[in-house]
Formats: sequence, structure tokens, C-alpha cells
Amino acid sequence: MQVLLFALLLAVLPSASAATVTNISNSQETVAPLLPGLEAPAITLKNNQGKAVDLAKLYQNKTTLVVVYRGGWCPYCVRQLNGIQKIEPQLKKLGVQIVAISPDSPQSLAKSTIESPNYMLLSDAELAYSQALGLAYYLDDKTAKAYRNKLGVNFVDLDGKDRVALPVPAVFVIDKKGLIQFQYANPNYKVRLDENVLLAAATAASKL
Repeated sequence: MQVLLFALLLAVLPSASAATVTNISNSQETVAPLLPGLEAPAITLKNNQGKAVDLAKLYQNKTTLVVVYRGGWCPYCVRQLNGIQKIEPQLKKLGVQIVAISPDSPQSLAKSTIESPNYMLLSDAELAYSQALGLAYYLDDKTAKAYRNKLGVNFVDLDGKDRVALPVPAVFVIDKKGLIQFQYANPNYKVRLDENVLLAAATAASKL
């Protein structure tokens, strides 16, 4: 499993998309993620083959575990996705589908060797979904420069200026009505939710 997801770490290509700024916080500490009970954003994103995926229709199919991560270059994100793959059999048995969404381009996602009918990778290259969830934030100039120069990450400037934005890592459990039943978001990107806690939340939501 680790070999499969490690490909994400190497799959980083520059994004060619520009974003419309609607809801980007000035720091990760000031983001305001959507709360349980609210409707999840029903927008269209692209999968790793560049095909459009309507999230509204996707929600209707099954209870959905949405994982918002910073990108395949982030080792903490890779570790989190590895952990979630460990509980994939249990989630599948519950009828829960996994959707992992990041700013990586479809071309970057195509580098991944994840192959599972229950696990989908989607591109939020324009940060539309992250903004709708209330997770997007601007990196300070020092961090943005370090990420670009040291990690080779080349994010598109979002507002015509030299600024870079990312989503705060988060997980959401969304029911078939498109309502958020569980949410966890932590501004400290090094801290991720234990997969057993996530499994418990998905189990509860699948019974609704």
C-alpha cells in the first residue's frame, strides 16, 4: 500500500489553472470549515483522467468520505492516505466510498498507481472546492518561497499577485443527501485524525 501512495509524493506537476478568489483566509489559523449539518459543496471536479465528476451525483451514490489534502508532495498527506487505505475494506463493507481531493492537477494524479473502485482521486486545481469548504488559506511569503524552491511546488498565483494558497487538511463524512455528518480540520498539517476514529464516524453516518 505504501508503494502505491508513495507515487503521489513524486507526482507533482505545475498547475496551469487560475482560481477565482471567493474565500481564502490570510492564515491557516483563521479558516472556518463547514460544520456538520450543512450541505457539502456540490461542484464539478476532474479525476485523474481529466474527466468531469459531478460531486452532487457522487454523494447520492453512497456515504462519502472526503479527504482534503495538500498534495502528493506532502509526506504527512501520503501517510494519512496510507492509513485510510488500511481501513478501506471496512469502509467498502459499510458502503462508504473514499474521495481524496487536492490541488494537484489531473496530470499529477495520473501518476498515482492507486487502483480501486472504492477510492477516487480528484483535482481541485482551482481551489474551488477548498474555498467552498472554508479550508483555503494564503501561505506567508517565506513559506510560499520555501515550498516552491525546495519542494518544487509551483502553484498558480490566485489573485494576480505573488501569493500561494493551500487547503488546511481535513476529512468530511457526507451522507447521501449531501449533508456533512462529520468534520475534522486541523491548521497544524502535521496532526491528522486517527483512521480508527474516522472509521467510527463513517460507521455512524452509514447507518443514517
